[in-house]
Amino acid sequence: MKKRILIIVLLFIALFFYSKLKMNQNNPEVLSPLLIEIENSIQYRDRKNLEISKVDIAWQLDHILKTINRITEVLESSNPKDYTSSTNAMRIMSLTTGYIPRGRAQSPDVVRPPEIILTEDIYTQLKEAKANAIKLKQLHKDSNFEHFVFGQLNKAQTIRFIEVHTKHHLKIVNDILNN
Repeated sequence: MKKRILIIVLLFIALFFYSKLKMNQNNPEVLSPLLIEIENSIQYRDRKNLEISKVDIAWQLDHILKTINRITEVLESSNPKDYTSSTNAMRIMSLTTGYIPRGRAQSPDVVRPPEIILTEDIYTQLKEAKANAIKLKQLHKDSNFEHFVFGQLNKAQTIRFIEVHTKHHLKIVNDILNN
């Protein structure tokens, strides 16, 4: 019994340190390969698979890019002095594991794609997202963003959120393409 408790405690300690490592990566360059993947997916913009998602690939890509760009704007305009560190179990679990469950949350209106998504608008947003990935490097470490589920995130946590969120939607894109 004592051995089992010790193993559980050690697993929690390992999870805690792994979580700290994952959420303190202050490196927006993790977004570069994801932006390339987005660009490569634009050609499939009209593909849809209702068994995977109610929306097409264009919607997924537009949503990803709106999210990156709007969050960067919020980080830029935030006051680093307003940031307060806090613990949020949902944030820790999701950002540590890199997993966001499908179909559980509704996107805020500001990052919802329009009814008609133009290809040139996707390319424009992609260009903006590439510039924003560079801007993220220069922001103060306590620049912050308030997420509706995860609470207040600092710059490193926000970069991790953007990475996990983007991978979540790119997995949907890949599932649409491969099924």
